[in-house]
Amino acid sequence: MATVEKVLRLYREQYFDFNVKHFAEKLAEEHDIGLSYSWIKTALQTAGLVARQRKRGRHRKQRPRRPLPGMLLHVDGSRHAWLGPGRGQQDLIVVFDDANSEAYWAQLVPEESTLTVMAGLKAVVEQHGIFCSLYVDRGSHFVTTPVAGGPADRQEKTQIGRALEQLDIQLIAAYSPQARGRCERLFGTWQGRLVAELRSRQITTLEAANRFLASRWLGIHNRKFTVASQQSGTAFVPYLGTELDKIFSIQHERVVGNDNTVRFENLTLQIESQTFRYSLARCRVLVCRHLDETLSLYYGQHCVGRYDAKGQRLSSRAAPTSGRAGKAAKTA
Repeated sequence: MATVEKVLRLYREQYFDFNVKHFAEKLAEEHDIGLSYSWIKTALQTAGLVARQRKRGRHRKQRPRRPLPGMLLHVDGSRHAWLGPGRGQQDLIVVFDDANSEAYWAQLVPEESTLTVMAGLKAVVEQHGIFCSLYVDRGSHFVTTPVAGGPADRQEKTQIGRALEQLDIQLIAAYSPQARGRCERLFGTWQGRLVAELRSRQITTLEAANRFLASRWLGIHNRKFTVASQQSGTAFVPYLGTELDKIFSIQHERVVGNDNTVRFENLTLQIESQTFRYSLARCRVLVCRHLDETLSLYYGQHCVGRYDAKGQRLSSRAAPTSGRAGKAAKTA
């Protein structure tokens, strides 16, 4: 009876928002109580602290996993009160592998967007290499759908679609919620565990939560929830280029004015004189807004100008920095 009372007291006072499996792990890890999951579940249900589960829905067949890591990655966002009640809802974006469920990157942002997703994909390519394909929902930043509920337009590329095409990564769009089952299960697990972990550590800000995600949570998930891939080896290919900052940027074409300026989002970007051409007036250039909010102008392979977020010219040696992707994610 003393053990029963201790377990129930711990659940009421300290672990009230943990699911039963998570609570059982904490009892073993933190309190040296090695009771079985079934025993703990029965005790909590008998005491009225945990509701009895409803019967499962109709049987569905699970899609086979890809045999090698790097063959298919998932990226998805889940909107939830991740920081606890009274702090609004945030989007948690996760990139993980279909072969073994290993999570490569995760970040909490105010709202999922093209820039926040690009930040995650860029980080994965930098750390692990180029993968074969990416499985996504049909959000507007992934694919263009002319008719609601209809097929995606394969010809009109979104910014993310264009970036993946430049890296020869296939974009696969899901056409039903059931097709995204692996993502739904991951987020169901994280909603049942991550919120409680953040609350127990008194983490209440996006910055602190993202530090915890990178330093602790991805490791916890990968130790407990990854599975062995069907085959040994990897399908990742190292990226040997130097243009990830350009590839993972928001790109638009503009025509240079007679005074060698480019108008972009209410900014005037002045182009200095170039050694390879007397003037760029009336030439078509590419404007890139990078993840760190800086801007670059390209004429072919020539970078003809770099600017800060307010359009002020930067040093010709200044390059976009991936370290500020988190700031871009917060303001996107």
